[in-house]
Amino acid sequence: MEMNEYLDVFIEESKEHIQALNDHLLKLESNLGDLGLVNEIFRSAHTLKGMSATMGFTDLADLTHKMENVLDAIRNDNISLTPIIIDIIFQAVDALESMVVDIINGGEGKKDVTELVAILQGVEQGEEVPTEQSVLEQPNRITTQSARLDEFELAVLNQSKENGFNNYQVNVQLQKTCLLKAARVYMVFEIFDQIGEVIKSMPTVTELEDENFEYDFTVILVTKDSPTEIEKKILKVSEVDHVLVEPFEVNYAGLEEEANIEHIETAQTLAVDIDASEEETKKKSFSSKTIRVNINRLDALMNLFEELVIDRGRLEQISSQLKNSDLQETVEHMTRISGDLQNIILNMRMVPIDQVFNRFPRMVRQLAKDLNKKINLEVVGAETELDRTVIDEIGDPLVHLIRNALDHGIETAEERSKSGKVEEGTLKLNAYHSGNSVFIEITDDGAGIDRQKVLQKAISNGIVKEEDADTFTDQQVFQLIMESGFSTADKISDISGRGVGLDVVRNKIEALGGTITIHSVAGEGSTFLIQLPLTLSIISVMLTEVQQEKYAIPLSSILETAIVHKKDIMRAHNQQVIDFRGKVVPLVSLKDIFQVPGELPNDEYFSVVIIKQGEKMAGLIVDTFIGQQEVVLKSLGNYLTDIFAISGATILGDGQVALIVDTNALIK
Repeated sequence: MEMNEYLDVFIEESKEHIQALNDHLLKLESNLGDLGLVNEIFRSAHTLKGMSATMGFTDLADLTHKMENVLDAIRNDNISLTPIIIDIIFQAVDALESMVVDIINGGEGKKDVTELVAILQGVEQGEEVPTEQSVLEQPNRITTQSARLDEFELAVLNQSKENGFNNYQVNVQLQKTCLLKAARVYMVFEIFDQIGEVIKSMPTVTELEDENFEYDFTVILVTKDSPTEIEKKILKVSEVDHVLVEPFEVNYAGLEEEANIEHIETAQTLAVDIDASEEETKKKSFSSKTIRVNINRLDALMNLFEELVIDRGRLEQISSQLKNSDLQETVEHMTRISGDLQNIILNMRMVPIDQVFNRFPRMVRQLAKDLNKKINLEVVGAETELDRTVIDEIGDPLVHLIRNALDHGIETAEERSKSGKVEEGTLKLNAYHSGNSVFIEITDDGAGIDRQKVLQKAISNGIVKEEDADTFTDQQVFQLIMESGFSTADKISDISGRGVGLDVVRNKIEALGGTITIHSVAGEGSTFLIQLPLTLSIISVMLTEVQQEKYAIPLSSILETAIVHKKDIMRAHNQQVIDFRGKVVPLVSLKDIFQVPGELPNDEYFSVVIIKQGEKMAGLIVDTFIGQQEVVLKSLGNYLTDIFAISGATILGDGQVALIVDTNALIK
C-alpha cells in the first residue's frame, strides 16, 4: 500500500483525536468519577493507535497502546483515577502531539518515550505512582536510537573527534515559572552557536520554537569548551534552573538492533490493529457526508473567482456604456449568479473559530497552576465562522491577550477574597457575527486597568503631557497601553510578554483589517473587543478619485460621506478641522498624503469621507466619489512592502489599478 496518499488524512484525523483527548481530559479532571468520559478518551486513544500502526508510526502506536491499557484498567475499576494519573495522561498526550507535529514537518514521528511508557505500565499494574513533580521533571534524553542520527550527522560527530572537538549531550532545565519558553531557548541556542555547533536537538527546533515541550530540552553539541565552561555560560541566561553536560557516544550496534526490533514490532502491531482501524474507517465512510479538501485547492478556486470578479466589473462598465438591453440583461443575470457563487466559495473557506479556541482550555489550566490562581474559563460562540486565512493569523494575538488577562488582570485567590470577590476568577471568550464582521471579546473579572498608573507611565515616557492628562477620556487612556513599548508591569514577566506591551497585538489585528478597543472598570475587570472582517480576499469599498488616480476606501471604516463648504473649514493646532455633529474632526487631503501631481480644484466645496477607528475620526478629502463596489484585494508584492497608508491594490473593470487606503494608518 502506498501510505503517502493517506498521510494528509492521517494528520488531520490525528489532530482531531488529540484535541478530543485534551478536551475530555479537562472535563474528566473536574469529574473523576465520570466513566462516560473515560470511555470517550479510550475510544479516541484506540482509534489513534490503530491509525498509527497502520501508517507504520510505531512510537505513536506503542504510547497510545499503553494509554489505552491504563484507561481500560480505570473503567474496569482495577485502579482508581487520581489527579496525578490525569497529569501523567496529559503528559502522554503532549508526547503524542509532538510526534504528530514531527510527522507534519516531514519526520517519522519518532520520540524517546521509554520512561513515559514505563510509568504508564506501572500505573496499569497498580504500582506506586510517582509524584507529579517527578513525572514532569523527567529530562529529555538523547540516545543514538532516539536521536535518529542520519549518515551526515554521524560523519560530523566522527570527524569532530578526529579534529580535537568534543561531542557532548547537554540537557537544559528551565524554571517552572518560565512560560514563554521559546525566548529562553533562543538565548541558549545563541550561546550554543557562539561556542560550537548543535548537531541534533530533542525536542526538535520547531517544537522548541512552538513551545511544544515541558521545561527541559537536550542537544548534541560539538565544541572545544569544557563541560564546566558550557554550564557557566548557559546558567547566565535567566530562568535556567540547571544544566547537565555529558559526553555523547555513538552506539552503532544499538542502531542495528533497534532497526530489527522496530521491523518486528511494526508487523505485530499492524496484524493486531488493522481490523479495528478498517472497522472505524467503514463506519466513517457510511456516516460522513463531508469530504476533506486541501486548503491550497480552495485558494486556487478563490484566485480564479477573483479574476471572474474583475471581468464582471469590466462587463458591467461596458454594458452601461453601450446601453444594449440584451447585454444589460445578460450581465445582470451573470452578476446574480457570480454573487451566489461568491457566497458558496466564501462559505467553503469558512471554519469555526473553535479551531483557535480549542487550544485555550489546556493553556489556561497550565497558566492557572503556574500563577497559583483559580481560573474558570468560559467559551461562548465557538461555532462562529471566520475565513481560514484570518483563523491562521488570529491565534497569536489571542494567546497574548489571554496571558495578559491571567497575569495582570485576574488577581490571586487571596487578593480576590480581600476585595470581597469569589476566589475563582472568570475569563470569558465570546465570538459572534455582526454585519460583515466577526467580534471576539476577551473579558475578565479582575482588577481592571488603573487609569492613574497608565497616565503616570505615559507622562514619564513622554507620550502625554502632564497638563493634558486630565483631559483624556477613560477610553483614550486605555488605548495608551497599545502604544509601542508601553507597559505598566511592576516587574517583567514571561507570561504576558516581558513588558513589551500590547502594540504587537494591535499591529497584527490591524494588518488583518481589524480593530481592537478596550473597556475597563477599576476593580471589576476589563474587556478587549476585537473586530475582524469575515474575509480578506474580496472587500466592499468606496471608490474615489484624486486628480486622475483612483483610491478605494474600505466601507468597514467609513462612517459617512459629506460635502463640506470651504467656509466651514477651521484650523486648530496647524490642522484643518471641521465640526462634524458636535465633534472636531481633523481633515486629511489624500492629494497631499500621496503627493498626487496636479493643480487643486478651485471649487467652493470639498468631498469628504468620514472614517472612524474606535473613538478616533478623520475626514479624507478627495476630488470626487465614484461609488460603492466589491473589489479583489491584491498585495503589492515583495518590493513594495512599506508603502505608507496603502494596504494593497485592486484591478478595476477598465483595467486601471486602484490603491486601497489603509485608514488605520491615516487615523494614527
